[in-house]
Amino acid sequence: PGRVAVEGELADHQHLAAGIDDRAVHHPVVIVHDPQTGQLPGQPVRLLFAVIMGDADEHAKAGVDGADDGAVDGHGSPSNPLNQCSHVTEGTHPGGAIGALARQTCRMPSPGSEPGPLDDAPLRIAYLAYRGKPHCGGQGVYTRHLTRALADLGHQVEVLAGQPYPILDERVPLVRLPSLDLYNDHFPMRKARIWELKSVWDVAEALSFNTGNFSEPMAFSMRAWAHLRKRPRDFDLVHDNQCLGWGLLLLQEQVRIPVLATIHHPITIDRKLEIEHARTLWEEIGKRRWYSFTRMQTQVAKRMRRVMTVSESSRSDIVADHRVPDERVHVVPVGVDPMLFRPVEGITRVPGRIVTTASADVAMKGLRFLLEAVAKLRTERDVELVIIGKPKVSSAASDTFERLGLTDCVSYVHDVPDQRIVELYSEAEVAVVPSLYEGFSLPAIEAMSCGVPLVTTTGGALPEVTGTHNETCFQVPPGDSDALATMIRTVLDTPDARERVGANGRQRVIDHWSWRHTAERTVEQYRALLADHRTAPRR
Repeated sequence: PGRVAVEGELADHQHLAAGIDDRAVHHPVVIVHDPQTGQLPGQPVRLLFAVIMGDADEHAKAGVDGADDGAVDGHGSPSNPLNQCSHVTEGTHPGGAIGALARQTCRMPSPGSEPGPLDDAPLRIAYLAYRGKPHCGGQGVYTRHLTRALADLGHQVEVLAGQPYPILDERVPLVRLPSLDLYNDHFPMRKARIWELKSVWDVAEALSFNTGNFSEPMAFSMRAWAHLRKRPRDFDLVHDNQCLGWGLLLLQEQVRIPVLATIHHPITIDRKLEIEHARTLWEEIGKRRWYSFTRMQTQVAKRMRRVMTVSESSRSDIVADHRVPDERVHVVPVGVDPMLFRPVEGITRVPGRIVTTASADVAMKGLRFLLEAVAKLRTERDVELVIIGKPKVSSAASDTFERLGLTDCVSYVHDVPDQRIVELYSEAEVAVVPSLYEGFSLPAIEAMSCGVPLVTTTGGALPEVTGTHNETCFQVPPGDSDALATMIRTVLDTPDARERVGANGRQRVIDHWSWRHTAERTVEQYRALLADHRTAPRR
């Protein structure tokens, strides 16, 4: 096979030698490949040499550098050496020295102006989820529905995740990056055995855990970095979901791949509330150590070029707690599927039944105050509380549960599919979100979407999400079990108000939130990130 010459632009990486300060310089160039005999289609071909032709054109646009990775066609020649569209020109001899079998216009990257997809081109997204509990927990639900909606829009999404692994749409591949799974549901806080330590990141995770720190985010981010640094051309960007580990900085600064960080709310809020509600000094010390990973998250967050969050309330807290510059934080609310979360025909509401979701039995979720409210109500009427979630041994909620003797009127339901959760909402007369703070609250809009009247606190972003008191929801101050009991009593006693507020709440969800809308606004953030990345100076 003969040599193939193609014509294009070569970005001079030695800017200063070219005398144009720190700007990229482009020259007309001929790139020559030398395919080898017997080379098969799809195999890479190597760059033989390049001949610079004429004066530099500083206005030339940079693009994809595919010179070393062009595929070989069935005739033993590069089918598209620089990943550009070819056009044959008879009798052309670039440089006057090489007979051109094919002629192409190619583009190669300059240091300060990096390649990226067109504004309307499908994107290739590496999505990071350090844990993705499928049915109960905001991160797993967010991951499943957002990635599916992105696939619906035509984008390619690959999820890299640790345990518990998320359940994904069949179009979204999952890359498992297993942790030591030290916080699994069956044996939480277990010690890793020596034979489990198969990588340096396993050792780092175990050592950090043994000092009392929550080590999953750090270790997962390093596993993700180790995986993605071998695949820099497979993705246009990385989207991290609340991990904020050191590996993100390595991806952004070393691998030079754009990183968008989603922060649902700063975990520093959880830390503050957990320490405030610690029952003993020893528990307070343990909480302080456990949440020490938030220092890492603050250091990483404030260095991210673009951050996405779910509410204006969370945006303010991220700016204050993580010290992220205000202009870098952008709000994209989450969504819900109103065709899935809808009133179920044929199901009768059970008198006195209350439903709540407790994805994590921590102080921030306020479950203790709801249990105290139920204990007050059961002295005057028949009530039943169904908790969607798993009970946690030795917590403020479990202590309250035992102290008040609620075993006959409180039950837990966990590890059930979405359809069963929808049925539970349809069976209840009222849903409750008793949280002290929420960055958004998926359970709130899921309950509203099902048409069940919602009693919620005013903690964090909940008023922003749930709307107006006595129109789309019923609101009470956070951390007040008396106010909670009074409001639940009022709702149970006024069926007309229940029906009106339940219908208005569902309409609010339909009008404001869908996963497609979330995905479209997320893609806007992706493209803004890529535009910023292409124009940012190399560090």
